[in-house]
Amino acid sequence: MIIGPMSSPAVAVEAVTMPGDIRRYDLVASFLKMRKEVFVEQKAWPLFHADGIEFEQYDTFDTTYIIAHDSGKVLGGARLRRTDRRAGAGSICYSYMIRDAYLGLLPGMPMNLCHDLPPMEETTWELTRLVALPGSGVVERILEAANTYLYTVGAERCLFLGSPAFLRMASRLGWSPKALGDVVGNDDGRFVAFDCAVIPGHTTCNITR
Repeated sequence: MIIGPMSSPAVAVEAVTMPGDIRRYDLVASFLKMRKEVFVEQKAWPLFHADGIEFEQYDTFDTTYIIAHDSGKVLGGARLRRTDRRAGAGSICYSYMIRDAYLGLLPGMPMNLCHDLPPMEETTWELTRLVALPGSGVVERILEAANTYLYTVGAERCLFLGSPAFLRMASRLGWSPKALGDVVGNDDGRFVAFDCAVIPGHTTCNITR
């Protein structure tokens, strides 16, 4: 699914979900490589990585990636996951990052992100791992495209985990963010989990399949 237009005619934003969009896996691989460069090499976050990419239990075949690229060169992206999905088997079964952190399943992540247990609902999604090249100007477009995608698949809410500045950006872009808990921190920085209603019909762009 291509979501556009953007500031440059050469730039596109695509929603990619495996395995149906396997022909576009090159975009996902480049996005995972960018995540490793930014989060592991630049920010020094203690995240799992191998073969030059950063990935984890939430990067599964039922995960959607919103990826901005210029003729295949990835400029930024984000990960979307429906909150009622499960990952893993055995003694630990994961759902999504905010909920699993609250439940104490993610070592190093604050457990007090939320005041109440985060939901598992078909109409609620989570957006994480937002990243973009410096100066690319695509962060806002990725978030707008994510809202457009969520609206088309019938989502009603999206949960976010980011810095307090990220929450303020959501307000500037027209959402009405509601904090799910207090601002908390760990060795990686300060974070806040928040909830935004998907904006109906908020499509600054058209979608073609």
